[in-house]
Amino acid sequence: MYFIGYDIGSSSIKAALLDADTGRCLATATSPSREMPILVPHPNWAEQDPESWWQEVVNATALLRRQHAFDPAMVKGIGIAYQMHGLVCVDKDMQVLRPAIIWCDSRAVETGRKAFSALGESYCLSHLLNSPGNFTASKLRWIHENEPQVYERIHKVMLPGDFIALKLTGEATTTVSGLSEGTFWDFPGNAVSSQLLDYYQINPQLLSAIVPTFGIQGQLSATAAATLQLAPGTPVTYRAGDQPNNAFSLNVLEPGEAATTAGTSGVVYAVHDQHTFDRESRVNTFVHVNNDAQHTRDGVLMCLNGTGIANSWLRNMIGDISYADMNDAAAQAPPGADGLLVFPFGNGAERILGNKSTGATVSGLDFNRHQRAHMLRAVQEGIVFGLNYGLDIMTDMGLGIHRMRAGHANMFLSPLFREAFANTANVVIELYNTDGAQGAARGAAVGAGYLSVKEVFRGMECLAVIEPDNRLRDYYTEAYSHWLSGLHSLLANG
Repeated sequence: MYFIGYDIGSSSIKAALLDADTGRCLATATSPSREMPILVPHPNWAEQDPESWWQEVVNATALLRRQHAFDPAMVKGIGIAYQMHGLVCVDKDMQVLRPAIIWCDSRAVETGRKAFSALGESYCLSHLLNSPGNFTASKLRWIHENEPQVYERIHKVMLPGDFIALKLTGEATTTVSGLSEGTFWDFPGNAVSSQLLDYYQINPQLLSAIVPTFGIQGQLSATAAATLQLAPGTPVTYRAGDQPNNAFSLNVLEPGEAATTAGTSGVVYAVHDQHTFDRESRVNTFVHVNNDAQHTRDGVLMCLNGTGIANSWLRNMIGDISYADMNDAAAQAPPGADGLLVFPFGNGAERILGNKSTGATVSGLDFNRHQRAHMLRAVQEGIVFGLNYGLDIMTDMGLGIHRMRAGHANMFLSPLFREAFANTANVVIELYNTDGAQGAARGAAVGAGYLSVKEVFRGMECLAVIEPDNRLRDYYTEAYSHWLSGLHSLLANG
């Protein structure tokens, strides 16, 4: 039996074909080969065409088939992982009304700040476990206030993964986990927040029907099946945002376990069995994939927008160089990069900074001492320090994290990055041969009832374990202390 997983990212679409009987991933594909464009019609805005995601799903499926020929009838389920916090608006004919407002768009920051004050911090933190912030609900309110002609035509609003499910099945659906990531969900009430909808003047009919995270969410329509060359009626059996899905893909499901990723953005995501929150809403709590009536499972997430995108920006500035060569060159500079500091906050409002858009900053640059290697290292260390800053917030919330799991991908391909992270955060890092698309395929196998959660991770291997090194800890502790002092100055003057 086969299962297909799709990971709908802002840079590319990934697809994976899983052989559920062996637990092996038979093929993976990524489309397009170059990063998908992000539209920036105004400073601090970020949009993408949802139909381009669908086209790349089609392309990735074709690439998957070229790598490994398979009988479509043997595909027993489809799983979807997706970039979180986006907003897609469709009309009654299920046609997209405007470009999607994606996760790193900052236009609704002030909208969410007003809602936090008007609804009351006590209500927002105890019921939503977050400030409405810059999340999907606030983006929808922004549409209401600034594009009323669009708002009047909206039939349904959805997250990016909901839109792909719509294209696959023809049905508008969502999940509780998805509603929570949009700050629509009242945790103690276990329902959509009527107070939030009333304040934002959102008609509850705009929200899609709720389906389970694991289970039948719809079936592949004849049109979609023909486009993808898959069998009509194939069920969609799993859906989750990219960070809950990344945690699931790494078998991070129980309290005390944590997952991390460092792609375009960087994330630490820890599972907790209590409804908890940060009073400044710098890190955020959502419903985890395995939450149920008997067992509270929330995911506490810190996000650093400027992660892989900072490294890719530097690569574009340098010119003809591979990431592997960048990693090798960065390792030639000493820990701390000889006092050169980078604050990688150049990709929209940063939640860990209270939704401030400070822009990226380079500090301590000395033209007589610093060379290319220092800058390459300072960028990687700056990303690590930003992640550790968020991790400090989570620690203050009572989440003790001493071991993390990550996929062997993106920034975690860099030995220097792994070393800096393990020693700055004083955590053990385990690297696995998995990614978001494989996680979505495994989720589909669980949702179809073919495998249990305990069975579905066979075939996944731990490739490396990185432990803190006492000989390096002091170097990174001192470098992080200097970076933290610089950040405090940056925020005080911002």
